[in-house]
Amino acid sequence: MTCRGVRGATCVDENDEQKIIGATRVLLEKIVSTNGIRVEDIASVVFTSTADLDAAYPARAAREIGWNRAPLLCMQEMSVQGSLPRCIRVLIMWNTDRPADRIEHVYLGAAASLRPDLVKKEER
Repeated sequence: MTCRGVRGATCVDENDEQKIIGATRVLLEKIVSTNGIRVEDIASVVFTSTADLDAAYPARAAREIGWNRAPLLCMQEMSVQGSLPRCIRVLIMWNTDRPADRIEHVYLGAAASLRPDLVKKEER
């Protein structure tokens, strides 16, 4: 079994605790359902958010949906001029036999602009 990275991102329209947790939950659930990830196969998860989001830790969404054994880490995204505001990113390290070219990364809403090459039409 190999540990593979699964990426995703989403944005919120304001710095609000419930919006941050809710958007992160939707993102995680979409990544899990799209890839068939079992929670027990998650090795670890890194969350980042832009500096304009400080009302909640995105990792709280993972804990609330039962990700209680995986190590979770929240960090602030690097500040780059002109970057996407109010953005939450995630990197899930997943123990899987699935080849890298069959992993589907999920970019929702405005975050689809980060990786348009990976975004499915229904996510835009």
